Amino acid sequence: MNLPVKPAGLSRREALRVGATLAGGALLVGCSPADVLSLGAPNEVGAFGPFLKIAPDGWVTVVSKHIEFGQGSGAGLAAIVAEELDADWTKVRVEQAPANAKLYGNPVMGGTQGTGGSSAIAGSWTQLRTAGAAARAMLVTAAAQAWGAPAAEVTVHDGVVRHEKSGREAPFAALLPAAAKVAPPQTPTLKDPKDFTLIGTDRIRRKDAQAKSDGTARFTQDVQLPNMLVAMVAHSPRFGGKVASFDAAAARRIPGVVDVFEIPTGIAVVAENTWIARQGRDALSVTWDDGEAEKRSSAAIAGSYRELAAGKAPLGKLKWQAFDSRGDAAAAQGGTAVVELTYDFPYLAHAAMEPMNCVAQVKGRSAHLTFGSQAPTMDQLNTAKIVGVLPGAVTIETLYAGGSFGRRANFSSDYVAECVRIAKQVGDGRPVKLVWTREDDMAAGCYRPLVHHAVRVTVDKDGLPATWRHRVVTQSIMSGSPMGGGKLDRTAVEGTFGSPYLKATPVVDAQLLTPDGKVPISWWRSVGATHTAFVMEHTVDQLAKAAGKDPVAYRRALYAKAGANRHLAVLNLAAEKAGWDTPAPAGWTRGVAVHESFGSVVAQVAEVQLVDGTPKVGRVVTAVDCGLAVAPDQVAAQMEGGTCFGLSAALFGQITLEDGVVQQTNFDAYRVLRHSEAPTVETYILPSANPPSGVGEPGTPVIAPAVANALLALGSPPTTSLPFVKG
Repeated sequence: MNLPVKPAGLSRREALRVGATLAGGALLVGCSPADVLSLGAPNEVGAFGPFLKIAPDGWVTVVSKHIEFGQGSGAGLAAIVAEELDADWTKVRVEQAPANAKLYGNPVMGGTQGTGGSSAIAGSWTQLRTAGAAARAMLVTAAAQAWGAPAAEVTVHDGVVRHEKSGREAPFAALLPAAAKVAPPQTPTLKDPKDFTLIGTDRIRRKDAQAKSDGTARFTQDVQLPNMLVAMVAHSPRFGGKVASFDAAAARRIPGVVDVFEIPTGIAVVAENTWIARQGRDALSVTWDDGEAEKRSSAAIAGSYRELAAGKAPLGKLKWQAFDSRGDAAAAQGGTAVVELTYDFPYLAHAAMEPMNCVAQVKGRSAHLTFGSQAPTMDQLNTAKIVGVLPGAVTIETLYAGGSFGRRANFSSDYVAECVRIAKQVGDGRPVKLVWTREDDMAAGCYRPLVHHAVRVTVDKDGLPATWRHRVVTQSIMSGSPMGGGKLDRTAVEGTFGSPYLKATPVVDAQLLTPDGKVPISWWRSVGATHTAFVMEHTVDQLAKAAGKDPVAYRRALYAKAGANRHLAVLNLAAEKAGWDTPAPAGWTRGVAVHESFGSVVAQVAEVQLVDGTPKVGRVVTAVDCGLAVAPDQVAAQMEGGTCFGLSAALFGQITLEDGVVQQTNFDAYRVLRHSEAPTVETYILPSANPPSGVGEPGTPVIAPAVANALLALGSPPTTSLPFVKG
């Protein structure tokens, strides 16, 4: 039985044993992973399947299996169904799906239920089109039978079913009883995209905008339940630190503090409200055991990576893993290098506007969670392990969340597990809300890993790469997953692996080394592309400069050699719209970068100037090939947001450690982009008949190398570390 996700620390053998124990000793044979993950969960669905409901008042509800935490995918998901159903868009709403991998698994995430990898629209495209088309066919069949008309003559428009010849018509609501008796077609006819009337138009606007504007949208911090307690946890200031001893006497004397006790990750203080819980935590006296804690500085960790990449430190049990190899590897170490540089990237915090929080209720052999769950399956499994129940006995009500960027999904369900442990200790189903402050969130992990690249390139007579030697050293995100299993962690090298620049190079020797570390890491918006895009694009600009060629023309030559037609198309579109062949505005210069991630290709041209030694970005022209753009306005919004998110990290973002202790715990030290510093972002979508691909993340990694390349054009030396603004 190959579980795609398991609770942290639970072996496959233990997973089988727990599964058998929780299933009452029954041997589960022939079960799919989704079957196992959904054990104990209700599987009843309505007449129109798990993704669609039509109410007696005619409102259409689209059930979204993906959390809405600011990316706006709910509107696109609803539009896919509404298009095939021919529903009235003004009477379509979105509802969050319950936690049930069997019904709502994400094929991009191994069949587990979760949101990530910019997969919401791309991974739901065919599924939701089919759901909408099947429901439409059921309504048409019901009308045709009631009216004695051929189904081929029955049409649907804006939620009304019509038979033009007889002049009869009926809204969806009137046909519900009859349509519910029609067997759903397994392979309903889908629309030809040329007949779309909603998809691809600016009629698609967010369905959550009103609620988020008037304050009726419900986030975890809004949850208030009868008899609810609030908890905070005192964590070790060093990763890997443990509680040696603690004195809770002062905390217990504070009126409103209900209990204080130890959990595996620290000391929990449970109180009547958030303020009292914080006061109680501040009153704790805790002695930490740092015997197994991380005590190095981030500078020392980065230095060790550089030593490993340069072959100056013993590998021990570590092994280099080849992720791209072509030709004679020895040749990649010979010849005269045109570019031979190292690049360093810091830890980065996700810094979502809403810090981590969760509400849990544990009673007997059941648990209920209320919060913004990005990965319901992982959260169910980790909760089931703690409570000792079937995964399906863990119900989750998923709320809106104020951003994530990968933070709310990790293999251990860290803050969720804390909340469940506390609620289990409190017992009797009494709700407990765990609140992490901004300082908790920034100081307790998880982070974009610290990364080191070493690159050496020689060129041919035309100045194009002849050999490319590449070394990457970083912690492995996937090592905490059963999917990791000692295999190559492609999240660490995506964007270098498969790069058209390497495809165009005759000799390639590219390898990855993944040392273990105690600093907790996780996915961060665009994951590996956050550093690989920078390395590849900034290296290529240096090669173009050495060859005396224009950066756009140089890329065109490489794309032609690699057969990278999509890259070439977005490059040409961005260059055209930015006026690349005309002089930049006085006092500004331009830089270009192109990168593919999550199935989409993005090109950006950034206009940059130096102000007191700090890069200022005024205008960014973005061209994106994301397949068919379901909601163009949302695509543009994601390009704008991704660009500003990436620029913020590139200019200022870094988490540093001194003696193992995180130095940045709030926005006073972890600087983010101000409104006044945000550039104007123009987005141009390449027309495409291909299925949709991701847009939530691909706009993030391109801006940093575009800015670095503009600085290179200004005469600045190559940028070999981020952020641009040090200190």
